[in-house]
Amino acid sequence: MQTKHFFSDPTHLVLTALHSLTLTNPSLAFDPENKIIFRRPESIKKPKVAIVSGGGSGHEPAFAGYVGQGFLDASAAGTIFASPSAEQIRKAVLDCVDNEKGVLIIPMNYTGDVLNFGMAAEKARAAGIKTEFFAINDDAGVGKKKGGKVGRRGIGGGILILKIVSALAEAGASLDEVYATAQLANDHLASVGSSLEHVHIPGRAMPEDVIPDGEVEIGMGIHNEPGSHRVKANLPELVQTMLFQILDHNDPDRAFLTHQPGDEFVLLINNLGGVSPLELAGITDEVYRQLERDHEIKPVRVIQGTFLTSLNGLGFSISLLKLADTGLGAGKSFVELLDAPAEAVGWSAPIPSSTWAAHRSDAPVKLKETKLAAEKPSNLKLDVAVLKKVLGSGLKRVIDAEPLVTRYDTIVGDGDCGVGLKRGAEAIQALLENPSSNLTEDVVNAVNRIVTVVENTMDGTSGAIYAIFLNALAHGLREQDTGSSTPATADVWAKALNHSVNALSKYTPAQPGDRTLVDALVPFCNTLLETKDVRAAAKASHEGTESTKSMKASLGRSVYVGGEEEWVGKVPDPGAYGLSEFLAGIADAA
Repeated sequence: MQTKHFFSDPTHLVLTALHSLTLTNPSLAFDPENKIIFRRPESIKKPKVAIVSGGGSGHEPAFAGYVGQGFLDASAAGTIFASPSAEQIRKAVLDCVDNEKGVLIIPMNYTGDVLNFGMAAEKARAAGIKTEFFAINDDAGVGKKKGGKVGRRGIGGGILILKIVSALAEAGASLDEVYATAQLANDHLASVGSSLEHVHIPGRAMPEDVIPDGEVEIGMGIHNEPGSHRVKANLPELVQTMLFQILDHNDPDRAFLTHQPGDEFVLLINNLGGVSPLELAGITDEVYRQLERDHEIKPVRVIQGTFLTSLNGLGFSISLLKLADTGLGAGKSFVELLDAPAEAVGWSAPIPSSTWAAHRSDAPVKLKETKLAAEKPSNLKLDVAVLKKVLGSGLKRVIDAEPLVTRYDTIVGDGDCGVGLKRGAEAIQALLENPSSNLTEDVVNAVNRIVTVVENTMDGTSGAIYAIFLNALAHGLREQDTGSSTPATADVWAKALNHSVNALSKYTPAQPGDRTLVDALVPFCNTLLETKDVRAAAKASHEGTESTKSMKASLGRSVYVGGEEEWVGKVPDPGAYGLSEFLAGIADAA
């Protein structure tokens, strides 16, 4: 559980977070005394039904992050995980919005929110304002029996309802139409959340309950409360369970949604706050695959992001909204209202209707087949058996050196250099040994084949350096193609390698003396150009590598590694050492 925070005072945190919305959206105003965010009157172009929501803080961007044109007109915030007071909400409804056309007060279905927003609704009615009240309840994680009289909780899918009714109000609908549409959308919506851990509230003591490693809580709410049950499951198993809770209309305790062939759905994947965008995207992909495979559902909209959080909750929720006819005519369907533009910093669904309509097909895209220069034959020749022998010797030295390179890199880097070199060497070795690889005497073609292997198997900085160098080497070799069959002599290789060194210098500032693999590479290339002797060149590479032991790093991760007194004079640069071993192996076989 993450217990470290930049703020220790939750009250100060809430106020500053609310104020920040006026910095990121200049059409908003802030009443700090009542913790209300509302639209500036001049930003509202014509009278309309006002939409007022809110709730406890800690759910950002909900709810204040949804105030803006095309979305909410005002939001009242409580302290973390606590409802705002009835007086705060009353001020929002009576003093902060244009209520001439009526007001829809629409919180989530939690006892405190229902009571306080409900009390404000009654005060608004008593003041002569036409007011409707609706509490969003979309959670299918807790069954009907356990939910009892309280009913379903309001969780992530509720943001879809807020967007729909807000867009409808912006389009000029009446309060009755907006209220009926909120009910209709809620009847066709179900959500389930899951989390790997509870959350810690800034300024509070450490909670006693933690979720054990390897377990996940299904049905997790947005106020740190427990879900329906805990399981040990991988992501596919977890998603399968969550979708079953949403879509199994044969379960009388959770039959909130029914679906038949031909029904269309909107899918919302909501981050509870602590899931990285990378993992959230992977979760979306898994949910989509299972919906299509197991339930024959291909959502007409897929909306992914951080919409209703539980502070930094390490979890997500899945929401499915089944499309239904609003009966309000063109431009006012669920999908059109969701697609309608909105100026709210919390809403992240930037794909317009036109793009969805134009690209509904998921048929494979046919790529252009551009002819690369690498595919053109050259007249530079080298016996295939010699090429395999020489390269094979160098590759073996690299593979054998992996444990030592890894040990060196563990001391002065991040420990992955040896594994990366070995992975690339083994892949090239597989190319050389594969009878179906059809390597020919064409040296340029052989180098380009090796380039492809390196680009596909070696990542990180060293992978990029080798790929650039080898691409330039292929170009340097091709430039020496005279048009007639020419042997790839040491002189030809030396000139091509010199071309590669010059090309590499355009993309990296590394020079001899910077303690990088360049300390092994440049002496080899320079000596080969001068002497045409590969053994002398390999010796120069070894000496360059040895010299890195006493160098202070100026590039690469070694720059950030402390404790130099422990390795200076003892440990060479790992990349330089790995390369020098390869070059020594080539010299042995030449």
